[in-house]
Amino acid sequence: MVNGKRFKLHFKLRFGLRAKLLLLSSFLFIIPWFGYQYVWEMEKYLRFGQEQTLVGTARALATALHERENLFNNQASFLPNVEQGKDLYGYQLTQAIQLDGLSSDWPDFNQRTHFYHQQQQLFAKEPLSLNFKASVGKYDKFLYLFFQVVDNHIIFRGKNSRSITNNDHLALSFSDNNNKLNRFIISNKQAGWLSAFSITDDDSNIPEPAPHIQGHWLLTPQGYNVELRVPLDNLGDNIAFAFFDVDKADSEAVSAIGSADPSNAESLGTIVVPSPEIERIVKGMRYSNSSIWVVDQHHRVLASAGSLKSANGVWQAKEKQLSAAEKNSFWYQFKQQLLLPLYYKVLTKPPTDFIDQLYDAQHLRGEHIASALSGEATSQWRLTTDKKALVLSAAYPIFINNQVQGAVIVEETTNGIRTLRNRALEKLFTAILAIMSLGALAFLLFASRISSRIRHLSTQAELAIDKQGRIIGKMQASNTNDEIGDLSRSFATAVNRLSEYNHYLENMASRLSHELRTPIAVVKTSLENLSLLEQQQTPANKSNSPYIERAQTGINTLNLILTNMSEATRLEQMLTTTEKIDFDLLQVVNGCISGYRQVYPTIKFSFNNEDNAKIKTLLLHGSPEHIVQLLDKVISNGVEFSQDHIITIELQMNNNNAELFISNNGILLPEQLNENLFDSMVSLRDKNPKGYSKQAVPHLGLGLYISRLICQFHHGKINAYNHQNPEGVTVQISLPTKV
Repeated sequence: MVNGKRFKLHFKLRFGLRAKLLLLSSFLFIIPWFGYQYVWEMEKYLRFGQEQTLVGTARALATALHERENLFNNQASFLPNVEQGKDLYGYQLTQAIQLDGLSSDWPDFNQRTHFYHQQQQLFAKEPLSLNFKASVGKYDKFLYLFFQVVDNHIIFRGKNSRSITNNDHLALSFSDNNNKLNRFIISNKQAGWLSAFSITDDDSNIPEPAPHIQGHWLLTPQGYNVELRVPLDNLGDNIAFAFFDVDKADSEAVSAIGSADPSNAESLGTIVVPSPEIERIVKGMRYSNSSIWVVDQHHRVLASAGSLKSANGVWQAKEKQLSAAEKNSFWYQFKQQLLLPLYYKVLTKPPTDFIDQLYDAQHLRGEHIASALSGEATSQWRLTTDKKALVLSAAYPIFINNQVQGAVIVEETTNGIRTLRNRALEKLFTAILAIMSLGALAFLLFASRISSRIRHLSTQAELAIDKQGRIIGKMQASNTNDEIGDLSRSFATAVNRLSEYNHYLENMASRLSHELRTPIAVVKTSLENLSLLEQQQTPANKSNSPYIERAQTGINTLNLILTNMSEATRLEQMLTTTEKIDFDLLQVVNGCISGYRQVYPTIKFSFNNEDNAKIKTLLLHGSPEHIVQLLDKVISNGVEFSQDHIITIELQMNNNNAELFISNNGILLPEQLNENLFDSMVSLRDKNPKGYSKQAVPHLGLGLYISRLICQFHHGKINAYNHQNPEGVTVQISLPTKV
């Protein structure tokens, strides 16, 4: 059996031309980074431009409102202070209110109401049992009021009662455009449509119905709701309302709560509603795609236009509608399903919906607004309350008589710029990805072409020169006019020159053998004649006999060397003309072993064929005579280096190959000679520095070289390796069998 082998695995990272070019092409990834940074810089300039444009829009609108006192004739705008609950603001409603006594159609009712309780009581004869909430809105040509009243006893006007005040009722007072006080009483006989009356200070006058005041009285578990509307025609800037609580029928009120005393013109509060004139001017600016507000000096909104959600600051053309065929195209699907999700790992989409509760519809607050109302135009960036969108605000003061009477606030989000940035980056990334892909493919093809040419050149060199350095073929020179072509032509020229030189060296042995045999024969003949003359002399005169014997021994050794050199040369030439036949390797091995046992009687030959007892024949196609010569060379070496006089021979079959293992126990092979052991002129035998003796046999290291030639002739392999326990050398011969 084959003893254990020592295998060494060498792992070496290969870094070829393609990998190097791909590594170099990876620097192309810097291009999208620069593109990304460039687009970000462009976004900064776009934001700066948006800021300047927004300030210009605010300035333009403020310029249109400068010194137009008639637009700010509401005295509430000129009050030094505003009293909450007394000075009212009419919210701009987005749709008409249904007069049904319900608050469901009042937008953000709870956030836009004012609570009236004991702090706003007008008088109280008994403990207060009344409070209410009030909200005021404006839509089209009407002023809407909604009251949510909490009352533990509700007293309606009697059916036959002529008094409109001896019951729970609502008192309203308005000033007209001439600052004349108009007073009204809402006094119902039952829940339902309102009964409104106009009254004067003269109690002798009979109240007259006021049909222009319309609304609904609705009973609730806590009390009642009153919802009404008043035409804005001839409606001034002052208002007051109050609820009077009556706990017993046909009796006077015991308490009253309201914004001000409706009967006293001096105590009325002010009301501000969005100015129609200013709104018309502001709506002319809505095409600027911005959200615009106009406020008075008390931060109250006089007009507004636009929505912050649609104010992205960028005019956008209507996107082209794609057809079904375009949406089903490969490029569209590839872009939507692969590229865009990949891009938006880096990019962020602007929010389509966000919440901004910084402003309400009545008051606007902010440092930029306060700065504008102090006379200094300014702008600022801020986040929405949900921190999803970035908002740019610009505020510019409105001057009347060199006094700041209001401000224009213009706001936009950066969603438009972010959308443009994303689209630019999408196109940039797509273009760069295409360029990089094509560039990488071109680099790969170029590297593959170069590497294939170099690999072809390497293959040619390997086929032209065998492992032992012999020139066995020719290299085909390339016709391409580049560096690799020059290298190919240089290699071809070098190989051809080495082939000629190698051929010269190969034939040198035969030439030397031919040229040296004649002088050797002359010397040998002369020595033989000299020896005959020496024999004819008397014993006393035979003083040169030892020298003659040493000369004859040297001549014989030199002749043997020439014979061995000629043998190797003749074998190479002979193998090229040898005819191959089919023969049984098992029979040849058995015959050789029988002969070796007679030639080497002191050596024990062990032929181990137990694992292959079923093998009767091993057919090979080749030359049995040369196989015998191969075995002779290997066995001769094994016998010479064997220390225990045992030669083990083992024959196995492995994948249609006949493998012959010849082992001896003795000196190990040096590691440095494992690869060159079967080269010509390589020998492990000790040199004899003292000269030749009768027993000295020259060894040129040609035996194993001849063995390798025979194996190569049979398309086989031969190698040797050390084995342990016991130490020794095993020669492995692998020969393909005939299938």
